[in-house]
Formats: sequence, C-alpha cells, structure tokens
Amino acid sequence: MSTIDDKLNEVLDIAEEVFEGKKEVAIVPSTTPKNTDPDVDFETGRENLYKLLAKGNEAIDGILSLAKEGEHPRAYEVAGQLIKTVSEVSQDLLGLQEKMKKLKDVPNTGPKSVTNALFVGSTTELTKLLKKKD
Repeated sequence: MSTIDDKLNEVLDIAEEVFEGKKEVAIVPSTTPKNTDPDVDFETGRENLYKLLAKGNEAIDGILSLAKEGEHPRAYEVAGQLIKTVSEVSQDLLGLQEKMKKLKDVPNTGPKSVTNALFVGSTTELTKLLKKKD
C-alpha cells in the first residue's frame, strides 16, 4: 500500500487489512426506546446529527491537512466528498426542524360547533341506544 493510502486510512480510521474467513456475528441488544413520544425521537435524532457534524468537521480538517501535505488528487477528491456529506447532514438537521414544527403546528380540522345535531356520539353508542329501544 502506498504512503498516501496509509495516511488516508489513519486519518479516516479505516482498517488497513481485510480479514477473510469466518465472520463472527455479534448479537447486539435492541436499543430502541420504549417511549413513542415524537419529542424524544426528535431530540435523539438532533443529538445524533450534531455528533455527525462534529465528527465530519474533524475529519474534514484532517483530510484537508493531509491533502495539502501530500498534494495527491485522490486526497482532494475524498475531502470534497466529505465536505458534501457534511453539508447534506446539515440539510438533514434543518429538515428535521421543519418536520417537527409541522408536527407541532397541526391545525384542528374538526368542526368547531355543531348545530341541529340529532345525535352526537360514536356508531357503537348509537347501536347501543337503538338496541335499548327494541
């Protein structure tokens, strides 16, 4: 492997060797929270996106210094792809904000008031009332 590949592997924290043979499968317990509150999901997703942005910015700094040092075209190509990926994560963060705002601002589309209603209730309640009359 060339020195530029070694440096890229070091900066991007990628394994140098590919292991062949039997693959061990680790059983990982589910980390899905039992809470189905969208606010919790929003906060978790937001936190993860911020962590990705921080790691991406660190990786960009490292790859740019490596590209300047080695002046290798592949290093600049990787830096460009990494910058694009980090910008997409930033857009995902904004999209998450917009989606959460839409969820919280759902208008109440039901009728405000009902006039001249003969029966107000569910169909099961109506069925029960009709059975009582018989």
